[in-house]
Parts: sequence; C-alpha cells; structure tokens
Amino acid sequence: MFNFREIISVTLILFSVIDIVGSLPVIIDLRKKVGKIESEQATFASGALMVSFLFVGERILKLFGVDVASFAVAGGLIIFLIGLEMILGRTIFKSEVEAGGATHIVPIAFPLIAGAGTLTTIISLRAEYQTLNIIVGIVINLMLIYIVLKSSEWLEARMGPGGLAVLRKIFGIILLAISIKLIKTNLIPGF
Repeated sequence: MFNFREIISVTLILFSVIDIVGSLPVIIDLRKKVGKIESEQATFASGALMVSFLFVGERILKLFGVDVASFAVAGGLIIFLIGLEMILGRTIFKSEVEAGGATHIVPIAFPLIAGAGTLTTIISLRAEYQTLNIIVGIVINLMLIYIVLKSSEWLEARMGPGGLAVLRKIFGIILLAISIKLIKTNLIPGF
C-alpha cells in the first residue's frame, strides 16, 4: 500500500546518499574522457542494481562470501580513486572506450550512483519501510538521475571552465571524505 510519507522519506534519504548533483563534476569529467555518457543505459543500470539489491542483495553477497561491510569498503576504495583523479588531475581509471564502452556502468552506475552507500542504505530501508514505497522512492531518484545525466553538458556550459574546475576540486575532497568514512566505518566497527 502506498504511503506518501514513507515515499517522501525514502526519496529524500536516497537522494542524499546518491548525491547526483554533487557527482556532476565526476560525470562531466567522465563525459570529457569518453566523449558521451549513455544517460538511459546508466539510469537503467543504476535502477536495476538498486531494485535487485532491494530483493536479493544480502543473499548475493553471502553467495560470494562477502559481507555488506566488505562490499562498502570496496565501493569506498573506488570512490577514493575517483576523488584522487578529480583533485590531482591524473587518470587512474582506464578510458572505457578502449575497454569496450561500458562507461555507463563503471564508474557511473556503480559505484557513483548505485554505490556501496546506496545499496547498503537500500538494505537498511527494508527494515523500516514497505517494499512498494522503497521502489517508488528509487524510481523518483532515477528520474532525477536521468535529468542530471542528460543535462550535464548544458550545466557544464552554464558553469564555465573556472567554475567547473573549482567544483571538481571541492567535490574531489568530498568524495575522498565519503570514501574514508565508508572504509573507516566498515573496517573498524564502532566508529
């Protein structure tokens, strides 16, 4: 049964964790490296990951002998490397154009959008909210993700190179901080 209050709560929680607006500098940087981002495919891949994880996430991780904390640390390491790229201006991730053109999946769909934080949050939401309301919250966030991905070029033009460079460095530091928190929290329980 639909519960408007639950839908709003789930939507806001996921929006904060996904932080698609905050990821804009990373998205623009990736688009520059590979030429084009497949907005539809990235959104679909993110949605498929989130909905799949809602239903079978813990079981899939257990199947591979991985716990949620280890999954979060792995996602944290990838986010850390992306943050370093943004701050230092060095390329760590190989261009996916050379590797088969899967840029919409790694690192955009995972771990940028449907990363360890998002997927862990989805597992946590199951304990508090009805599944249907979580799915609606995910769909609302996917619409927002699609809009940001589709308009990244327009947003870049409005910000200009200087504004983008500053934003890129700031969000690089924020990504480093988020990754360190993810790693610290999941490596050393109780922090």
